Amino acid sequence: MLAGVAHAQTSSPIITAADMPAANDSLRLSQAATLPASAPPLTRNGANQTWNYAGLVPASQRVESYFDLSTVTDFTLQFTFNNPLSATNRATLVAPRSLPLPAGTTFPVPITNPLEFVNGSSADFRSVGYGATLNGTTLPVTYASRAQQDVIYRFPLSFGSAADVSNSLLTTPAIVASTGFFSQKRQRTTQPDAWGTLTTPFGTFQTVRVVATLLDHDSLSIGGAPGQGLDLPLVRQYKWLANGVHVPVLTITTTTAAGQEVVTGAEYRDSYRRVVPLATRGAAGVEFGTAPNPSAVGTELRLLVPAGTGPLTVQATDLVGRRVFSRAFSSSAGGVLTLEAAAFGAYRGMLLLAVQTAQGTSTRRVVRE
Repeated sequence: MLAGVAHAQTSSPIITAADMPAANDSLRLSQAATLPASAPPLTRNGANQTWNYAGLVPASQRVESYFDLSTVTDFTLQFTFNNPLSATNRATLVAPRSLPLPAGTTFPVPITNPLEFVNGSSADFRSVGYGATLNGTTLPVTYASRAQQDVIYRFPLSFGSAADVSNSLLTTPAIVASTGFFSQKRQRTTQPDAWGTLTTPFGTFQTVRVVATLLDHDSLSIGGAPGQGLDLPLVRQYKWLANGVHVPVLTITTTTAAGQEVVTGAEYRDSYRRVVPLATRGAAGVEFGTAPNPSAVGTELRLLVPAGTGPLTVQATDLVGRRVFSRAFSSSAGGVLTLEAAAFGAYRGMLLLAVQTAQGTSTRRVVRE
């Protein structure tokens, strides 16, 4: 219903608290496997731009929901995030969302019912903490102080707004230190760098684009073991914001490693669409697996293909469709093929492996760390 035709506009939209998520929002978002070949370069910025991403094809969908604090029945979380006597961690909305743990982290006991608490005001939109159930006990995870919360947007926001920098520190409570400890130190820089007309499969919108640059340092300890510090690769989020949409119309995420910026995700506001799972799209019966996935630079990748598949071609592309390599193989009696590390070079980020046989083509995501 939000899809519409853009009207002529001579200045940047102004984003305020009214354009942020609200209680009872259920917003459908589609994730694209690749950017269309005709996608404009991310370097396109400045005033009165035109971005055409109508060729985006959804590979999956999710629904992002927000609720009023009254829906949280746990006393500990209410006391932490809805305490009338303290504004430090006061939240206005809660959303089901996992804790920002490093990829592949496994705690000795399960973490269930994860929630993120956010505060929206006329001044800004910020994360104030998380809540989860650990081994049957509800635990709040908060920032070190109000000044060290993750400020996502400051208002009003437009093309003329100055860059904003927030430094946040999120930590798990000391009571769970013997089970596991996690902290995230983040510097978020938000820079409006363009405005103009954006077209996606959902519609055409007048937008302001902001680029959020995230520098994260995570510390992690499991089961009382010595903590491990992790400097994560630099992440940029290119986000197009429009009045009344409540979430970015389009977000393109990149990761920079070894000096190379690589697209690792594309997500856009959308309506319901029937999505065929990526691993089976057009496969005509061909299924395959990859191991290890994710894999580290310098390691080989094993391709697990059904025995007797016959001759096949494996092609790897990045998310904007640029070919990284292509390999041809004869039939494999054992069903296991090895892609040598040299085939990937120094590439880091997400790749799409397409395996083509006489039966059809199957595609799968592979992460190269």
